[in-house]
Amino acid sequence: MYDCIIVGAGPAGGSAAYHLAKRGRSVLVLEKESLPRYKPCGGGVSPAIAKWFDFDFSPAISVKADTLRCTWKMEDPVESKLEISEPVWMVRRDVFDNFLIEQAKKQGAELKDNTEVKGIEFKGDHWEVDTGHGPLSAHYLIAADGAKGSMAKWLGFKERKRRLAAALEAEVSADIKDSSTLHFEFGLVKNGYIWNFPKADGYSIGVGTFIGGGKQDFKKILDQYASSFNVDVKSAKQYGHPLCVWDGNQKLHTQNAILAGEAACVVDPFTAEGIRPSIFSGMKAAEAIDKAVGGEADALEKYSQIINDEWGSEMSWAKKLAGAFYRFPGIGYKVGVKRPSGAQIMGKILCGELRYGEVSGRALRRLVPFGG
Repeated sequence: MYDCIIVGAGPAGGSAAYHLAKRGRSVLVLEKESLPRYKPCGGGVSPAIAKWFDFDFSPAISVKADTLRCTWKMEDPVESKLEISEPVWMVRRDVFDNFLIEQAKKQGAELKDNTEVKGIEFKGDHWEVDTGHGPLSAHYLIAADGAKGSMAKWLGFKERKRRLAAALEAEVSADIKDSSTLHFEFGLVKNGYIWNFPKADGYSIGVGTFIGGGKQDFKKILDQYASSFNVDVKSAKQYGHPLCVWDGNQKLHTQNAILAGEAACVVDPFTAEGIRPSIFSGMKAAEAIDKAVGGEADALEKYSQIINDEWGSEMSWAKKLAGAFYRFPGIGYKVGVKRPSGAQIMGKILCGELRYGEVSGRALRRLVPFGG
């Protein structure tokens, strides 16, 4: 009988396992893939997460980037060296996620990878988890199995507030001349953007739409964009995947269980940043489960409140900004991105050094008069 079983070994599950095991609780992480495993993701990580841990992330970082370059339909470039205390971390998710789990294991957490959860059942005072290899039991569950996971549905969260965004990504091997620059393209795709993030041995190039809209030929757009870097994405494996974008505050707890990471719909609706909010939710999930095991009756309810108050308040601004910017991206590029302070603000938000609430009011006032 474990104190907690965590389903999913991504940033949310790994963070929850680390912080819960560090508090002396018995923790089992179940992951359906074998670790390390590939995960489609741009791999940009805010260095702000470092303050939530007491170990060095250097082994999991591929390169660091401190320059932002934005374009509109591959022209009209804006480039800015970010005035930030620590550059943005560029990571490979197979390396990063596995590194985080290894840190959790050092604290005493257990891992069963290559183990798919087939079903769950509440047995009066604990959960029984079926993996097809005999039942596993825990007093509490953390569902951190991502956008496509089944845990939320099994736990009774049938109508979560979320916007399912779409992304297509390719990992391309290349000789990187400048590994310090993050590239963003805003004109080729509707209701989103294209990203090109450097790694030590290549690029992570992806296209995503975040506020819905008509169908687009992502593969054609990706190929057109990548060719400007003399990169052939057709020869690389391409991965389509959904994103669980934040779409409003909601209940994230139920009987002896909570949602974390993309299962909790925490992805930023403006930038589609998912790693930092997932880690934040995993850390807060661990705190809540620890208190619940210790006898605090409303600990899980407080978890929902903390995520809604501390992350949701920021995301409500991000959602408003996304609605205005992506509806009128040409104007957004002109009055937002091209402003002398535009790239600095964007970079500081990505780094966690600036909050949406501090800048969104002014940004919306610039956008709304044009958009009505």
